[in-house]
Amino acid sequence: MTVMPRPSILSVEPYVGGESKVPGVNRIIKLSSNEGAFGPPPSAIEAIAANAREAHRYPDGGATALREAIGARFGLDPARIVCGNGSDELLAMLILAYGGEGTELVMSAHGFMMYEITGRWAGCQVIKVPEKNLTADVDGLLAAVGPRTRLMFLANPNNPTGSILPQSEVERLRRELRQDVLLVLDSAYAEYVTRPDYDPGQKLVDATPNTVMTRTFSKIFGLGGMRLGWAYAPAPIVDILGRVRGPFNVNAAAMAAGIAALAEPGWIEKSIAHNTEWRGKVAAAMEAAGFKVWPSEGNFLLVDFGDGTRAKAADAHLRARGLIVRAMGGYGLPQCLRVTIGAAEECQMVIDALTDFSRNG
Repeated sequence: MTVMPRPSILSVEPYVGGESKVPGVNRIIKLSSNEGAFGPPPSAIEAIAANAREAHRYPDGGATALREAIGARFGLDPARIVCGNGSDELLAMLILAYGGEGTELVMSAHGFMMYEITGRWAGCQVIKVPEKNLTADVDGLLAAVGPRTRLMFLANPNNPTGSILPQSEVERLRRELRQDVLLVLDSAYAEYVTRPDYDPGQKLVDATPNTVMTRTFSKIFGLGGMRLGWAYAPAPIVDILGRVRGPFNVNAAAMAAGIAALAEPGWIEKSIAHNTEWRGKVAAAMEAAGFKVWPSEGNFLLVDFGDGTRAKAADAHLRARGLIVRAMGGYGLPQCLRVTIGAAEECQMVIDALTDFSRNG
């Protein structure tokens, strides 16, 4: 008799990350994973190298110094911060702790794919709610809540669409959501947002007992390869996460890099200025070339080519020039490509390639 997993596991489609190679192309520009435009901060690189000398030592299981650095940088209580092996691990821990067989997880139709993958892994029934203009629909999300709903996930800004909900709508969602439903605000792209009314989630975490905010070092801090994320949560939820996480779930080099990145002078300001400038330039160029660009508050753009065939042709045109972007068929958006805002030269290469495609493709 063959050993079989739980039935819900067989419904999971494995996550496929952004590609990084194109056969036959020497120079590759990877713009498929929304990685930071400038790589890691110099001080983080130094911290990683210095930490190699202590690689035989186990890390601090409580990530004490890192939590204190995060708390100081963002004005948060370190005791209510939990660090993880990327924010993906923290999302998974929340789903496994509060979801599982017989429960429901609610998310928007084009929300981050890992909510659905981990929800199915845990045995949840995942309910995906249609969006309005590729933006989460608060009324639809609320209407989808049933007696078995225990979790709701909202990425704000959303990946892959780039859309954002106004603060008033996020607050309404929490206010009208049933109190025994945990609302998880995934704010991976928070640092890139320039809207004055935006709050990544800490206000709601402080004001309610049933809201969690997750953040990451993988985007603006350029540490995707180190796998470092964190959550800010009410004390009882922090207690639960402490019970289910691994004893050394964050490695020492990642913690050292995170602490250094937080202290890098001007890093966030430089990154925001670059992203705002080039996101606008790329969007304007794509629209001038005749392509629809969905509004974005992240470090990427969702470019709409009208149909899947044309999007595939555009993708092939980019790949032939060594430019790897992200096809969106897996997100139910086969007519779109997601383009990371990279360095200035990389952005200009995308502009030139897709402008050429619009004329000759």
